[in-house]
Amino acid sequence: MQAINFAARRKKLMQWMGPNSIAILPSATEKVRSHDVHYPFRQDNDFWYLTGFNEPEAVAVLVPGRKHGEFILFNREKDVTQEIWHGKRLGQEGVVEQLGADDAFPISDIDDILPGLMEGKERIYFAFGAHPEFDQNIMEWRSQLQSQSVRGSEPPGELVDLRHHLHDMRLIKSSAEIQRMRHAAKTAAKAHTELMKACAPGKTEMQMEAVLHYHYVQGGCRYPAYPSIVAGGDNANILHYVENADELHDGDLLLVDAGCEFEHYASDITRTIPINGKYSKEQAQLYDIVLEAQLAAIEMIKPGNHWAQIHDKAVEVITQGLVDLKILKGNVKELIKRGAYRDFYMHKTGHWIGLDVHDVGDYQVHGQPRVLEPGMVLTVEPALYISKDNTKAAKKWRGIGIRIEDDVVVTREGYDILSKGVPKTREEIEQLMAQARQQ
Repeated sequence: MQAINFAARRKKLMQWMGPNSIAILPSATEKVRSHDVHYPFRQDNDFWYLTGFNEPEAVAVLVPGRKHGEFILFNREKDVTQEIWHGKRLGQEGVVEQLGADDAFPISDIDDILPGLMEGKERIYFAFGAHPEFDQNIMEWRSQLQSQSVRGSEPPGELVDLRHHLHDMRLIKSSAEIQRMRHAAKTAAKAHTELMKACAPGKTEMQMEAVLHYHYVQGGCRYPAYPSIVAGGDNANILHYVENADELHDGDLLLVDAGCEFEHYASDITRTIPINGKYSKEQAQLYDIVLEAQLAAIEMIKPGNHWAQIHDKAVEVITQGLVDLKILKGNVKELIKRGAYRDFYMHKTGHWIGLDVHDVGDYQVHGQPRVLEPGMVLTVEPALYISKDNTKAAKKWRGIGIRIEDDVVVTREGYDILSKGVPKTREEIEQLMAQARQQ
């Protein structure tokens, strides 16, 4: 798989920063799960994007034009005893040799060294508010330099939020990044397909979740990209349902919103399947509306179109479908104008995806919807939710929740669906489930 060029990313960012500036980025911290047990460590995505370093207790510093090297890392020292208990560390020599750091210092020395790197810089770039405790350290180092200015040292200048520009960089994926996202999507698609084969009345949401996680690992993806949503029946009308504890009932649908992570990059796929292998008449009618909306919205993805056109097209198709089924009554344009569809479809049609499953990047630029460019990757996920308590629809429609979601990369010609490996039409899903029952 194509290597990621972290050095090129740093160079691009430093060109934007300009001379006489400094950027300071801390790593993620380890999180306690309970007592002395930690959650699996997950690196801060901005830090990893620029360094490729996957240890805690580290700080990356970029100093454009620095004579002795522009990329400096503060990290943990090698420690034989700690490594026996908790795993290998790169140490200072390792980050120079393996990550291309120009200089590396023990993290314990940061208070002595970093203020000197900040001294006299016109701009200090960091992520305001992302790491409040570390923000306080930066303020203290800056105050220390200001107090020393009467003795001849030059205090640093303005504080600037780094994230806006860095997140714009992250929004456009390289071919190496898209390779990783394609693998994550392919693995998740396989997992969804195997779940369809395994699904049956009497099993549980938790058992279906286990099928997903098993096939993630089989595909080389150890972790889910987010807590899996495995929602049977009316649970599908809870948008972020994660209990995954109920039994699956004959005649209900199962909404599965799940993706895995490969080398830090996420996938995010949703399918809604009949637990007994066959959609009912009402389920089929609503499903076809959502699928038509998704296909129409995906067709809006091409360079030069803007973000809002995707959602607008999905809303148009969904509203027309609800009118056709007499769930909504009135003129489609007027219904859209007053947001009548929001009783049944209350979220946007997608989001950016990348290192974060809800990835960074502005959706508007200067008050206007963002124009799509090659290399952007987004989800397309229209839906219909009619809970058991929704009295605005006839009883026959209630208790049905349907969402269909795929990961789509913007190409020079239009789009490429990364998650196309999982069945999506009713006919494909029913056929797959029927074949699995015959085996």
